[in-house]
Formats: sequence, structure tokens, C-alpha cells
Amino acid sequence: MANTGDINVGSVIRYNGELVVITDYQHRTPGNLRAFYQAKMRNLKTGKQTENRFRSGEEVTLVRVEYKMMQFIYPEGEFVVVMDPETFDQIHLPAVMLGDGIEFLKEGMDVRVTFEEDEPILAEPPTFVELTVAYAEPGVAGNTATNTFKPCKMETGAEIMVPLFIEEGEVIKIDTRARAYVERVKK
Repeated sequence: MANTGDINVGSVIRYNGELVVITDYQHRTPGNLRAFYQAKMRNLKTGKQTENRFRSGEEVTLVRVEYKMMQFIYPEGEFVVVMDPETFDQIHLPAVMLGDGIEFLKEGMDVRVTFEEDEPILAEPPTFVELTVAYAEPGVAGNTATNTFKPCKMETGAEIMVPLFIEEGEVIKIDTRARAYVERVKK
């Protein structure tokens, strides 16, 4: 058994009989009260967010998981197909496991899949991706004095906000967690 001191962000624990991943974890010591840990957790089956306070030293069930980098092949209805690059085994994952990050995936991109025993329980798209701009309205000349953004459609169909100087055909780097423009890629 592990205790609350062994948990950190990204840990998978069994809480009320369900598997949850810790998304935020803070140690708090309010005034002359006892210390506790404030945790934000996401249920891996339902996606529901919850918060809980754990006493310092409280026992928790830490789940042993294995991480594996797999290659995204294609979407198939409500699933996505990923392949193990070493064994070439293909797995169908529910698309909801990837969340909004699925909009940024192209064939051949690496996806981090978390397994409990042989069952996939979590999938994460790459943190940063480089995509080509499929459509962007032209920027207005002289409108660059402020930090202004415009909508833009990427080659995968995802829409994000980009600075006015970005044009069609350019390759840009995107943060998939925040759905935000990072920089222009020089090729």
C-alpha cells in the first residue's frame, strides 16, 4: 500500500472502486490545523472531474501502469486505431480517451497509451504538433500594433486562433493541451 506522500500529478489510483488519474495535487497546511493534500482527479471511464482531501499519511491504492508509445493510424467511427511500432499489433481505442487532442492527430504521429495489465486506460496526444495551415483569412495591413489573433483552419480540420501574420500553407507549432499557437516552423 502507498500513502498520500507517494502520489503526484499523473498518478493513477483506485478511488471508490474506480480508476482515476490525478490532475492537480497540492499539500496544504492551514494555520494551526492538520496538513492535508487537496487532489483534483479525473475518472478514466466517465471522464468526470472530482476533488478530494486526503489526510497526510492516508493509505491509497496506487495502480501499476505501463506507458507505451504507439503510432496513430486512422480514426474509425467512435474509435481510433493505433499501432505498436515494435510488434505491429493494432489496438482500437475509444476516441474519447484522447479528448480534444484528437483533432490535431495525423497519420504516423506518436500517441502515449497507458495500460493497466493489458487493457488501455488512458491515451494522450503529443504535447506539441506541427501542422500546415489549410485556411487563414488574410491579415489587414497596419493592424499589427496590438496582439491580435484570427481564426485559422489546420490540415486536420482543427480550428485555432493564430497571429495575423500567419498565412495559408505555412507550418506552425501548436500546443495541443491549450489549443494554442506556439510558433512558426522554419523549414
